[in-house]
Amino acid sequence: MPIDLRGVFAPNITPFSAQSVDESALRRVLDYLIDAGINGLVPCGTTGESATLTHEEHQKVIEITVHHAAGRVPVIAGTGSNSTAEAIELTKHAESVGADAALLICPYYNRPTQAGLIAHFTEVARTTSLPLILYNIPGRTGVNMEAATTAQLSRAPNIIGIKEASGDLKQVAEIIRLVEPGFALLSGDGNLTFLVCCLGGVGGILADAHIRPGEWRRMVELIAAGQVQEAREIHYRLLPITRALFLETNPAPVKAALELMGIASAETRLPLLPATDACRAALREELDELGLL
Repeated sequence: MPIDLRGVFAPNITPFSAQSVDESALRRVLDYLIDAGINGLVPCGTTGESATLTHEEHQKVIEITVHHAAGRVPVIAGTGSNSTAEAIELTKHAESVGADAALLICPYYNRPTQAGLIAHFTEVARTTSLPLILYNIPGRTGVNMEAATTAQLSRAPNIIGIKEASGDLKQVAEIIRLVEPGFALLSGDGNLTFLVCCLGGVGGILADAHIRPGEWRRMVELIAAGQVQEAREIHYRLLPITRALFLETNPAPVKAALELMGIASAETRLPLLPATDACRAALREELDELGLL
């Protein structure tokens, strides 16, 4: 059954306890997000600290998410890598355990050419029947996937969308103009999601959506229904917490916010450090303003 990418998906955190994956806390986070109205879950994205998970942990987190979601919402497994062979291995595993789709980040550090990006994603797509969502975040990877490259990849039958986090609204508009009909563009920046959806995006995969998931979803639904003024009010109501969540490197502030809300520990893995006291104070102020403390 094709996955519906309209709405807001959470790239859910990976909770740790004494540097081990805290499986009970992970299930608690998943229930919190689902109960609060999220459209879907995205385990092992960058917000899930996938770069510091072992392969065994990575696979376990995806398995837990799929099994615990139990069909309540779709699960888009983060399976990207800067090694094409590794991305294929992770994607095949996600498919084998019942994920609904996979999210693949542009290969980081090696900085492939546009032709290299096409070759990488085409090879992954060739080896799986899972629907694939591309993920462009040049600030993290060191390479920007250009609109023409995304458009070429949109012709592959099982490449169905992109999480676009370049921060460039001109590029967003050009992607929407060029891609195949039905190819979904999802915002990767909470502060730009209102604008991206007004341009023709269908939602977002947002670390920000750990806070007030249902309100993020409502904003996107209102834009799709043409009720832009009400959606704009939600955008401005959420903007302060969005800014606070990115005062320091993601996901440290998100984890701190969830700890303040009593949902999960703020523990991160090196080289990421927990949010500073100043960041936590800013988060506390905004969470209190939203009535979440």
